[in-house]
Amino acid sequence: MSDIEKVKQLRKSTGAGFKDCNAALKESNGDLDKAAEILRVKGIAKASKKMSRSATEGVVVTSGDEKKMSLIEVNCETDFVAKNDDFIEFVKELSELNNHHSSNIEDLKKSIMKNNKTVDENLVALIAKIGEKITIGRVKTLADENSRNFAYQHSVIKDNVSKLIVIVSLNTSEKSDKIDLFGKQLSMHIAASNPIALNADQIDQEIINKEVNLIEEELKNSGKPVDIAKKISIGKINKFKDENSLMSQDWVMDPKMKVKDVLKNLDISNLQINNFIRLKIGE
Repeated sequence: MSDIEKVKQLRKSTGAGFKDCNAALKESNGDLDKAAEILRVKGIAKASKKMSRSATEGVVVTSGDEKKMSLIEVNCETDFVAKNDDFIEFVKELSELNNHHSSNIEDLKKSIMKNNKTVDENLVALIAKIGEKITIGRVKTLADENSRNFAYQHSVIKDNVSKLIVIVSLNTSEKSDKIDLFGKQLSMHIAASNPIALNADQIDQEIINKEVNLIEEELKNSGKPVDIAKKISIGKINKFKDENSLMSQDWVMDPKMKVKDVLKNLDISNLQINNFIRLKIGE
């Protein structure tokens, strides 16, 4: 096998660049296996050096169907890399594996990809090839045999790869135009309105406490009597809960109605919103 053919084969098997493959072959005296190991070690070293850098760009990818659907966030340093073909190919396959493993991150990292290498090994190789820090971020799955999942993508990069994706689960197996339209519009509403929880009583207490502290600080120097300030504080907290719980939000398609009113007006027996996931790069 000629030197050029060896370089081609090494590039195909490792994904490394021509220059790196050529250098590794020279270092290994033409031994392909040794050259691949040299590139693997160098790739790990390159990846390790990049781990201290900030990776705030990236993509969100969805996979699955109406019964089981997953989201995975993959971060990188620049928007340019987020649109790179190798990066997109990696995250799309990664998304399928994530759905298979129901967002178990440890199982996901150890799972085998199409090239017979683990996710971790492919991640290291991709970092070495692209030259940016790449990390697996948040992973989420909604699964229920008795429900239907609906998804909405915003700022689509390619196929199922976007900057923002919403999944919402409705506890129904019924298929109708009315439910399909509501599921689609509800996903769009969640994307636009960014609710914290389904209902007010499900908002994390830590979030409530932070908001209370901000309101109290705002009212501290207002000069208002204590009893008046307390009433204002309660009113502001209740407003915060209403604006950030999905069921109490103004419906984006018709702000005169609440989401709970739209659900009720559908007049479909036992139809409820089970859960939702909203992932956006940078949030």
